[in-house]
Amino acid sequence: MHLLEEDHRRCVKADIISTVEFNSTGELLATGDKGGRVVVFQREQESKNQPHRRGEYNVYSTFQSHEPEFDYLKSLEIEEKINKIRWLPQQNAAYFLLSTNDKTVKLWKISERDKRPEGYNLKDDDGRVLDPTTITALRVPVLRPVDLMVEATPRRVFSNAHTYHINSISVNSDNETYMSTDDLRINLWNLEITNRSFNIVDIKPANMEELTEVITAAEFHPNQCNTFIYSSSKGSIRLCDMRAAALCDNHCKFFEEPEDPSNRSFFSEIISSISDVKFSHSGRYLMTRDYLTVKVWDLNMEYKPLETYQVHEYLRSKLCSLYENDCIFDKFECVWNGTDSVLMTGSYNNFFRMFDRNTKRDVTLEASRENSKPRAILKPRKVCVGGKRRKDEISVDSLDLSKKILHTAWHPSENIIAVAATNNLYIFQDKVN
Repeated sequence: MHLLEEDHRRCVKADIISTVEFNSTGELLATGDKGGRVVVFQREQESKNQPHRRGEYNVYSTFQSHEPEFDYLKSLEIEEKINKIRWLPQQNAAYFLLSTNDKTVKLWKISERDKRPEGYNLKDDDGRVLDPTTITALRVPVLRPVDLMVEATPRRVFSNAHTYHINSISVNSDNETYMSTDDLRINLWNLEITNRSFNIVDIKPANMEELTEVITAAEFHPNQCNTFIYSSSKGSIRLCDMRAAALCDNHCKFFEEPEDPSNRSFFSEIISSISDVKFSHSGRYLMTRDYLTVKVWDLNMEYKPLETYQVHEYLRSKLCSLYENDCIFDKFECVWNGTDSVLMTGSYNNFFRMFDRNTKRDVTLEASRENSKPRAILKPRKVCVGGKRRKDEISVDSLDLSKKILHTAWHPSENIIAVAATNNLYIFQDKVN
């Protein structure tokens, strides 16, 4: 009985979604999970008899991207968990995506097949090679239609370049290179070359005892192929220019907000660590997420953020218990909408937050089975901190910290969002009149 329970727990853990990503048109949506699988959803075309009903997302392809491995040199297990997925811009009928676990990046090709060649001269229909002496006539092979098959094939494997765990990958706007980032180093790869990469950032100190910070995320500028940013566990962001030097150890710009002495506490350093950093689509702004806030930075103003949004300020008084149950180390991601006017990020209790930069309004929504009926309208949720609790409010003490929304994605041009709540994927879209 105990073994069954254990097995059930393992299988549930493997289903936990660890990354969500739309492709550049929004027609496809990929998720990766802790079991090393990638599931790609495709948006249905609008049907003519129901023009108002925009296409829904259905499973298009599922494949095992990474397997568990063992590093015999270091006696370490390498998890199969997919840390990040990034789509490449579409060049032809096939789709390409990069997926990574802690150590290895893979380039996958996803293509459709609806025809099969038949009538070979040297093989029979089952593919067995024929005896050449029995062949008396020349046949012309023909393409016969078959049921549509979606195939995922690994085209490149980029491995053996990271001593530490890969936390992010980012495709460059030149569509020829990408970078992979671990705790102390960033490597630049050519998409065609798997046996060598260039180390462009190395913050490893000569003496590891002097280590004070690690890299938490990195991303290329959306349209300047020489520029990238990386964030650190100390709450700073560095902007680097690859034209300046081959090794970008010296940054061009350094974004950091001086700490407010009145808020100083034992947890200050932990909660100031940046868990995600994203360029806006325009390339003018940066968004960073730390434990309690989302900040928007103007690339031309380094000393303080342009805007700061409180995600769950009510947890500030609970930092001690969040530290004890390790929740304080949760890495929440953040995303822009297609026009850079709204930000979205996750919280606990399956809540996720949206901030409108123009109206300064914000809303808390919940992704749960109860309110996920098709066409249901999400009701804003409110958390009450102290005093009397209203009927529709939820008290801070009754928030479920095990239900956390770490991974979200926003369609590049429409108001469609994908929210990963543990092992469920929710797709919401704004109301169609």
